[in-house]
Amino acid sequence: MMRKLTLCFVLISAMLATSCASIGVQPWERDVLAREAMQLDANPAITGFHDHIYFSKEGSAGGRTYDGGGCGCN
Repeated sequence: MMRKLTLCFVLISAMLATSCASIGVQPWERDVLAREAMQLDANPAITGFHDHIYFSKEGSAGGRTYDGGGCGCN
């Protein structure tokens, strides 16, 4: 009984260890992921502009990390 249990444990462990072997991006999938629409920040210039406006409105409250308002004089 103990031998069968050990064999089952070894087989299940082997299956779990090999099940993650295919995780990753295949070469034929890289062209899709490299498209501009798939980027987290498709246009860094516009994102920087929006960040500047948001920071200016928050004033000295710390930008995105804290709640609060500022005068917008920045």
